[in-house]
Amino acid sequence: MHHVLLDPIAEEQIAALPDGALHPLAALFALLEVAPWSGQPYNPANPKANMLTHTFGERGLATYIVLDEQREVYVIRIEWP
Repeated sequence: MHHVLLDPIAEEQIAALPDGALHPLAALFALLEVAPWSGQPYNPANPKANMLTHTFGERGLATYIVLDEQREVYVIRIEWP
């Protein structure tokens, strides 16, 4: 199981999310704890890199880094257009 950590910028972005986005985001964090590699490569030209993106809710996108040796997922950005 991985531990989900948040970058300070991601924390600010989460604070600005509408209420309807919080439950899907929490579900994504629960998924990332057990299946951190379930997202899509951030850079399709480098599909084995540890920086990934994962959608959540209707319009959300999380960008994160998987740190397997530390058993961590470091969320760097949360987008909700």
